[in-house]
Amino acid sequence: MDKIDQAILKLLQSNCSYSLQQIADQLHLTTTPCWNRIKRLEDEGYIKQRVALLEAEKLGLELIAFVQIKTQHHSESWFEEFVLQVKGFSQVMEFYRMAGEYDYLLKVLVKDMRSYDKFYKTLVNNVSGLTDVNSNFAMQQLKYTTELPI
Repeated sequence: MDKIDQAILKLLQSNCSYSLQQIADQLHLTTTPCWNRIKRLEDEGYIKQRVALLEAEKLGLELIAFVQIKTQHHSESWFEEFVLQVKGFSQVMEFYRMAGEYDYLLKVLVKDMRSYDKFYKTLVNNVSGLTDVNSNFAMQQLKYTTELPI
């Protein structure tokens, strides 16, 4: 990956709706080599997908909860079932296995506290082996980006 590839990635992650011609113009390339580079970056897995980012608040999704989970179950079969269950929740935006005091961290996005309570009850009733589920709620989102530091 060279500086031109990095510049392409920066442009695409800031606005994936740029046309091929716009990207080529900004990088002083013709469209064919620019397209070849983008295609190679996709083929090599640098570009996973192109999406539209939606405004959560306009869609009525205003409550962000960070859910920390502890468990005493660490078998492969329990882990696979747990991951499958959590991935099934559309409210879970991010999901991590952690090192430290808690075993897992979820970022949950819902409409309001009533919606969170429904999510919480479904989680603890459908997933066995959770020993501690701790929720923290964001009062204000101060920074949000999907742009990786290239």
